[in-house]
Amino acid sequence: MSDDNDGVRRIGVGMMVLFWVLLLGLAVIWFQGRLTARHNPNAGLVHDDGSGPITLTRNAGGHFVASGRINGEPVTFLLDTGASLVSIPADLADRLGLERGVRATFDTANGRAEGFMTTLDRVSLGGLEARDVRGSINPGIGGDTALLGMSFLGRFDIRIRGSRMVLSAPSRDAT
Repeated sequence: MSDDNDGVRRIGVGMMVLFWVLLLGLAVIWFQGRLTARHNPNAGLVHDDGSGPITLTRNAGGHFVASGRINGEPVTFLLDTGASLVSIPADLADRLGLERGVRATFDTANGRAEGFMTTLDRVSLGGLEARDVRGSINPGIGGDTALLGMSFLGRFDIRIRGSRMVLSAPSRDAT
């Protein structure tokens, strides 16, 4: 009889441990999703036919971060209207198979940086796409987030109001 009680207790304890492990696992998944949404609230940006504007929301740090593509490959962008070029970390450039062009020195918010010029065949954000975009490959930048600078953004109309940025194809009557 005692062996039966021990067996039942072990099963009960095992089920309780399994319950807590599953609950903890689900909580981790939920919190990870919340953290991702705080970092990149525009991760689910719709990639449409480019006919309409796209609206981005600032992340928890006050920056515009969005998912896009370079040469058809998925990339996370930090939109930077103060940057002249699309700036890509060296590791990301290697993953994307980008060619390093001429060596160049760049004046950045963090001082001078050495890198390489490159040309991106296609850059897209939502339904907006540009071809032959000037870029730079910067070995000093860590991570896998590219700065989306004015060599791309300057091809579109930009409107920033509060926590929203609206990018749209340039109006035809603009001069």
